[in-house]
Amino acid sequence: MCRNIRTLHNFEPPATPEEVDAAALQYVRKISGYTKPSRVNEQAFERAVQAVAAASRELLDSLTTSAPPRDREVVAARARERAAQRYAA
Repeated sequence: MCRNIRTLHNFEPPATPEEVDAAALQYVRKISGYTKPSRVNEQAFERAVQAVAAASRELLDSLTTSAPPRDREVVAARARERAAQRYAA
């Protein structure tokens, strides 16, 4: 599950709200052990996702760096290259 959580800081263009929400969902899924919670736990699960997303947005808005922003396409291409080497037959 955690493989879907990506670094969101210092990218150009900046992380979208959808990316932050997706990372929060993956985090809550990982720590709760649920991919889809039961009806009884659904509200608690959703509140946790919203809280983690809010904390993540606050963190991303507060972080500063002197490094130049990374290009999403370049980082994605490197990841695809590593995956191709890792999973080559």
